[in-house]
Amino acid sequence: MPTHGSMTKAGKVRKATPKIEPKGKKNLSPRVKNRKEYIKRVEKAEKARS
Repeated sequence: MPTHGSMTKAGKVRKATPKIEPKGKKNLSPRVKNRKEYIKRVEKAEKARS
């Protein structure tokens, strides 16, 4: 049974591709975002009532 390519060609494309640095995150993670919204909505509202 023939194989799908020889071992001499293995990994040539991936090694030839230039490495690109990852971009930074633009948004907060959902857990952090929800916490900030909670503080803004609930805790600051309680301080305003006092």
